[in-house]
Amino acid sequence: MVFDGILISILVGFFRKGNLKFLTKPLFKWGWIFPILLVVQFLIFNFQNDIAWIAQVSPWIFMSIYIIGLIFLWKNRTLKGFNFILIGVFLNFIVMFLNGGRMPVSEEAAVVLDPLYIDALKTELYGKHMLLTESTRLPFLGDIIPITSPYPKDQVISIGDVIMNIGIFLFIQQEMLENRKSSARTLEPAKGGVL
Repeated sequence: MVFDGILISILVGFFRKGNLKFLTKPLFKWGWIFPILLVVQFLIFNFQNDIAWIAQVSPWIFMSIYIIGLIFLWKNRTLKGFNFILIGVFLNFIVMFLNGGRMPVSEEAAVVLDPLYIDALKTELYGKHMLLTESTRLPFLGDIIPITSPYPKDQVISIGDVIMNIGIFLFIQQEMLENRKSSARTLEPAKGGVL
């Protein structure tokens, strides 16, 4: 859902005549750490069902990734929208931490997804998710919100995901439109100049 949020935010920014010039400048403190976290998650997703020791430690690796991510967000909290992103990620972290390092997914909400997804949750490790049950702690913070048609991609998201994507939207709009304003100011003729 994060990548969907980024794409939608960029499209809205273009519709509002913004631009992507902000990508040419350093944006974040600790910005180098984000791609490393993505690579580690990708490796865990792809090998936890094949290598036993990775499966055993994967919940704690996910938790470590979240903790590092929260520190990154805290260090960048002065950026517009980052407080929302921080809150959303923290809510996801809390529900995962209380449920063994995995995000609970509502089977009722997941009916919008391919049935193979639910089968995978029941029979093996699937990403960083687990099936929500009666013993799940703070189930309302899990993936319980189904998204389906007319949205082009069926998925199930959490309250934390919603809040996080609000922050992403605010940040991208700020950056895309701020650069538009800066460009407009550079084109303004100096006072008293020849028009």
